[in-house]
Amino acid sequence: MEERSGAPLIPQTGAPDTLAQVRTLPELLRWRVRATPDTEAYRHFDAAAGRWVSHSWHQIDLEFDRWRRALAAEGFAAGERVAILMPNGIEHIAMDQAALSRGLVPVPMHAIDNPESIVYILKDSAASLLLVDTIDRWRILASAGAPTDTLKRVVCVDLQGTENPAMMDHRLMALKSWLERGQAAEAVTDDVALQPDDLAAIVYTSGTTGRPKGVMLSHGNLVANVKAIHARIAASPNDVFLSFLPLSHTFERTGGYYYPIAAGACVAYARSVQQLSDDLKQVRPTVLISVPRIYERIYALIMQHSEAAGRFERELLDLTVAVGGRRFDARQQGRSPSLFDRMLWPLLKRLVADKVLAQFGGRLRVAVSGGAAIGERVIRLFLALGLDILQGYGMTETSPVVSVNTADDNDPRSVGRPLDGIEVSISEDQELLVRGPNVMLGYWHRPDETRRIKQADGWLHTGDQARIEGGRISITGRIKDILVTSTGEKIAPVDLETAILADPLFEQAMVIGENRPFLAALVVLNAKSWEREKARLAGSGADAETAFLVKRIAEAVKAYPAYATPRAVWWTLEPWTIAAGLLTPTLKNKRPALEHRFAAEIEQIYTRKPQGGSRPAPAHAIEGSADSR
Repeated sequence: MEERSGAPLIPQTGAPDTLAQVRTLPELLRWRVRATPDTEAYRHFDAAAGRWVSHSWHQIDLEFDRWRRALAAEGFAAGERVAILMPNGIEHIAMDQAALSRGLVPVPMHAIDNPESIVYILKDSAASLLLVDTIDRWRILASAGAPTDTLKRVVCVDLQGTENPAMMDHRLMALKSWLERGQAAEAVTDDVALQPDDLAAIVYTSGTTGRPKGVMLSHGNLVANVKAIHARIAASPNDVFLSFLPLSHTFERTGGYYYPIAAGACVAYARSVQQLSDDLKQVRPTVLISVPRIYERIYALIMQHSEAAGRFERELLDLTVAVGGRRFDARQQGRSPSLFDRMLWPLLKRLVADKVLAQFGGRLRVAVSGGAAIGERVIRLFLALGLDILQGYGMTETSPVVSVNTADDNDPRSVGRPLDGIEVSISEDQELLVRGPNVMLGYWHRPDETRRIKQADGWLHTGDQARIEGGRISITGRIKDILVTSTGEKIAPVDLETAILADPLFEQAMVIGENRPFLAALVVLNAKSWEREKARLAGSGADAETAFLVKRIAEAVKAYPAYATPRAVWWTLEPWTIAAGLLTPTLKNKRPALEHRFAAEIEQIYTRKPQGGSRPAPAHAIEGSADSR
């Protein structure tokens, strides 16, 4: 990025002196730019130049200046909504910062969401402006019913100029033209005055069971959460984050965007999830914010490699995990590892651990896992290899972080201790309640929903069942997702699904059994792993394959009670996708949609009817032990 001549739009002399004095998100940026103007702030890959390009805090503020002026030229009133439908990158955060400085309200949307959901959010939020990446995406939204009454401007990144004949809609402008028009407009001299209680974002929930709800987060909510995270996990200007979770996800938005501003750390934007493996090795991040699926996939690759390796290599990995696990336990207990482990570890680290962790770039010192539960086998493997994976807990309604482990106080069976300033409690029905400055203002235009989840005294009902032991929170299930079988047993399916997905054979899983006599599992198999297993089962028939899968699932969930073991399975190689409406944009199962899509297959599982067509045959109901027929 080339520096423009002239001073930034926001005079840095008005910045707070310390992080403690910061009250709003624009103040957070102003403080950072003044504190470390010349250190690296952002890094992105320039496809045209074929290289990674860096931006200092001073340079990025000059770029944000262009966006502030262009947005100010629109003349929007404070509080109007600005929708952002962009992949992670400089354009996304530039519009976010511009909107915040003008007292406008960003509405981040998932770039991979389906058109109907995006149109719903545009209408529900009554967005005045939309930033979108491609003209094709805008055409899809327009054909799906994008609003015409509230949407005053559509800024499209990929258009070359206003003379484009495709731009029949008077609201549509190319980004370049929009920014140039802003530069010619009368200069804006300062931020709109903001207070901590002012709205800083409307972030829509994933909508696993229905329409997404707009969570209203204030400047005070987000700033309080950023400060609390910084007090617990102190990143520094020497750290490099790699951003790949969507910025429409509050986990990434707070932990991977606003928090690095507070820490002064650099954020590198991954090119795509498909190129994540290469980006990890090129960027070599020191901090990673991720959902469990990334760790699960690398775990699956390790297990697949181990299965295909010779006996010596398998035993070497087992020894490394055993010694590393004991070293981790000793550190958590405040004692020194045994002499044997101390002497052996340098060799095992060089031969095994370093080679595995090189897949993350080789410099990763801390990795945070959130958004869903991570399998204990998965997290214990990486902890044993020397990677501090810190499991945490939060939700969009809490800005989002409630609790997190730390490197020296890490119990992988828990989601850590509450952040400073956050209160937690357990209700009579074992629901986790949260109160603190990070708790949302409420749901956008849904006062009844707000009253249902947030009490007048500030306590938020999370919907998650939990226990608190020794100050640590452990999530035990989801109240709404509890399955009750016809025999009266109550089971949390998400826990079982997490355990199943720790086996690299399974790519996706959903456990069913509401009002049924036993549990069953719908699974998507890893194609390569399944080819190897099928070869071993060659000639045994579909019944043998199904019995094998049921036994494999039973092994994965053996830590749970017998009644929680799925006794039947239906499998496929066809992934469940967001586009098909089967997953949320954060890759959570949409249970009602999946149950509707596979209603016939589910009925066949429980009635023992044969499966026709080209799909794999479903399992018959298997009574008794999981491996009996």
